[in-house]
Amino acid sequence: MPKQDINTQRRRLARLSAIQALYQMELADQKSKRVVRDFNDHWFDNAAKSGNVTADREFFELIVLGVVAEQDAVDAAISAKLNAKWKIHRLDITLRAIMRCGAYEILRMFDVPGVVIVDQYVGLARDFYEGNEPNFVNAALDKLAREYRTAEFGITDSMAKPADVPEDTPLDG
Repeated sequence: MPKQDINTQRRRLARLSAIQALYQMELADQKSKRVVRDFNDHWFDNAAKSGNVTADREFFELIVLGVVAEQDAVDAAISAKLNAKWKIHRLDITLRAIMRCGAYEILRMFDVPGVVIVDQYVGLARDFYEGNEPNFVNAALDKLAREYRTAEFGITDSMAKPADVPEDTPLDG
């Protein structure tokens, strides 16, 4: 298997594991360092012993510990992209974990293109949900990526709308 495919799989497994870790932390009220240690000691080591592709541990830890360290900023960024009737605390735990991981990567991990991040988390949302949740993830993370990674989307300052203008307000040229 080509190295690129293995690295892509390892990153995908790291993202999936990060979602699961955040879920576990919230559901069982566990601390991030303990959950990271548990994943490293049990899940990742068992996968390696079985000869399976393992998650990129460093990438996994960066996401989990980063989301925890910057949760207020991550949640604020997500909340700004949600419909006014939706609040982040209303999302189910899994969806909230997906959104937090994706938002953190968009906000802080510039070595990964925004379109890749959005695509990866939409794919992971499809693994968990059969309904509209993947579309919800796509819409929110795409808006976030376009705001915070304007250059990647070819958006110039003159094309970007001011952040404080409501979506339905026409802009005069």
